Amino acid sequence: MDFWEIHDQYYPRVRGFILGLVWDESLADDLVQETFVRIQQNQDRLRDPSKMSSWIFRIAYNLCQDHFRKRKESSLDENGIKGKTGDSEEVGIQKEMEQRQMGECVQDKVNLLPEPLRAVIILFDTMDLSHQEIAETLGITVENVKVRLHRARRKLKAILEEECTFEVDERNVLVCEPANRKKSC
Repeated sequence: MDFWEIHDQYYPRVRGFILGLVWDESLADDLVQETFVRIQQNQDRLRDPSKMSSWIFRIAYNLCQDHFRKRKESSLDENGIKGKTGDSEEVGIQKEMEQRQMGECVQDKVNLLPEPLRAVIILFDTMDLSHQEIAETLGITVENVKVRLHRARRKLKAILEEECTFEVDERNVLVCEPANRKKSC
């Protein structure tokens, strides 16, 4: 497969994965670009083309890990401030907006998970990678993937139960309300 075919096939998934880990559009774009530069530079080193997906996501994951390490090191000298984008404003068609808000609420709660759990849940639920592909991407066993996925879902459920109240309104639409006025969905 030539580089541009790889780029076209994997770009949206790689960007979604990286964005889910770093929460910053500009940084995600930089890391995606660096991912594809490394893919292009090392494409001839891939021994087993059937593992292309795992190899690509491993590159992306490693670049994110490098970023987190650098950020952690620099935060020792400075006050560590997370750069998280705010919620979008409520605009548009009511039901579609409510669904988008529900998705954003859940994504915000996914972002509260520790990075190892967040990575597994994003790779499995958003990127649709198999347990084996995730194991190869993260350099862990398939059993460890299953354990992390279970823990991520259990922790996410606890976060949602603690911070949100889900109710069905008069239009039969599931609505997320903050469980506590200080916290919001």
